Amino acid sequence: MQSSLRAARLATFVFFALNGFLIGIWVVHIPAVERRVGIGHPTLGWLLLLLGAGGFVGMRLVGPLADRFGARIVVPVSAALCAAAVVLPGVSANIWTLGVSLLALGFGNGCQDVAMNAHAVQVEHGYRRSVMSAFHATYSLGGVLAALVGARTQSWGWSPATALGMAALLGLVGAALAAPALLRPEKPHPAAVSAPVARRATPRRIWLLAGLALLLMLCEGVANDWSALHLRDVLAAPAATAALAYGVFATAMTAGRLLADRVATRFGPVAILRYGAGLAALGLMMAALSPWIPLALVGWTVFGAGLSGCVPQLFSAAGHADRNAAGANVARVAGLGYLGVLAGPAIIGPLTHLAPLNIVLILPVAFCVIAAGAANVLRPQSASVAQSDAADGRGALRS
Repeated sequence: MQSSLRAARLATFVFFALNGFLIGIWVVHIPAVERRVGIGHPTLGWLLLLLGAGGFVGMRLVGPLADRFGARIVVPVSAALCAAAVVLPGVSANIWTLGVSLLALGFGNGCQDVAMNAHAVQVEHGYRRSVMSAFHATYSLGGVLAALVGARTQSWGWSPATALGMAALLGLVGAALAAPALLRPEKPHPAAVSAPVARRATPRRIWLLAGLALLLMLCEGVANDWSALHLRDVLAAPAATAALAYGVFATAMTAGRLLADRVATRFGPVAILRYGAGLAALGLMMAALSPWIPLALVGWTVFGAGLSGCVPQLFSAAGHADRNAAGANVARVAGLGYLGVLAGPAIIGPLTHLAPLNIVLILPVAFCVIAAGAANVLRPQSASVAQSDAADGRGALRS
C-alpha cells in the first residue's frame, strides 16, 4: 500500500509539472504567435479572455466527473486534452482560429487543473498529512523549465508550431507513462448514501473557501501583471531591474511551497493562512510604500513567501470537506480563484487612472488582511457545527 501511495504521489508530481510546463511554453510563445497571426496587444488581451472562459468551463465540468469516474481516469484524459490543445495556437492562421485555439487550451487546462488537484487531495488523504503545497511548487518548477526550454528553442529559430508541437508530444507521453500509478477511486462513504442533507449543507463552507481563493489568487495575479511595472513606473528602475520584481516573487513563492507542507503539518492550515496572508500583506505594503528599489524587492519577496502556502491549503480543505464530492468542491474553489487571477488586471488597471499604482496596491493588501482574519474557516468542523450546517441546509431548502 505504501509503495503504491508513493508511486501515486510521484505521478501527481508529474502531472503538476506537465501542466506548468504546457502553460509556460504557451506563455513564452505569446509574442511569436501574436506576430504570426498579425494582431496587436489590445486584440490579444480580448482573446486571452477566451482562455479564461474555457478554463472556467473546464473546471466546472470536470469536478463532478472526477467524483463519478475517479481521478485515475479523468486526470490523464484531461492532461491529454491540455497537451493536444497547446499546439493549436502555434498553427493558428488568423484571429478566428486563434480564438478557438485559446478556448480549447483554456478548457484543457481547466480540466487538468481540477482533476490533478482532486487526485492530490486523495493522495494527501492517504498520507494523512499535508502534501498539497509541494504539488503546487512542482507546477511552478514546470513553468520555469518551460521558460528555459522556450528561450532555447527560439534561439534555435524554431517556429511556434514546432516548439508547441514538441511540448504537446512530451505532455502526451508523460501523461501516458504516469497514468498507471494514479490511485483508484475511493469507495463512497456509507453516510453519503443515507445523508444527502449533509452534502447540500457543504457548499456554505466551500463558498467561503472559494471567496478566499478569489481574493488571494487575485493578489497573485497582481504580482504577475504589476510587480515589474511598479518598479519601472513608480521607482524609475531600469527594465532589467524591474523584471527582478516578478523574479523574486516567483522564486519566493516556489521556495515557500516546497516548505509549506512541513509547516502545515506542524502548526496546522489555520496558521499557514493566518500568518502567511498577514506576512503577504506586510510584504506588499513594504513594496508599495518603499522609496528605494532594494527595499521594494524585499517587499515583493516577502509577499511571495507569505502567499505561497495559502491557496494550496484552501484547495486541500475543499477536497477534504466532503470525501464523496472532492472534485466538485475543488472545482468551485479553483474556478472562483481562477476568476481572481483574471480579475487582477481588470481591477488594478482602471484604478491606476484614479491614483498612483503604489497607492492602488493597498487594495490587495486589504484582501490579504481579510484572508488572514478569516483563517478559522480552515479549522476542522466539529460534529455540532456539521449538524448546524445541516439544519441550515434544510432551512434553505424549505425557503
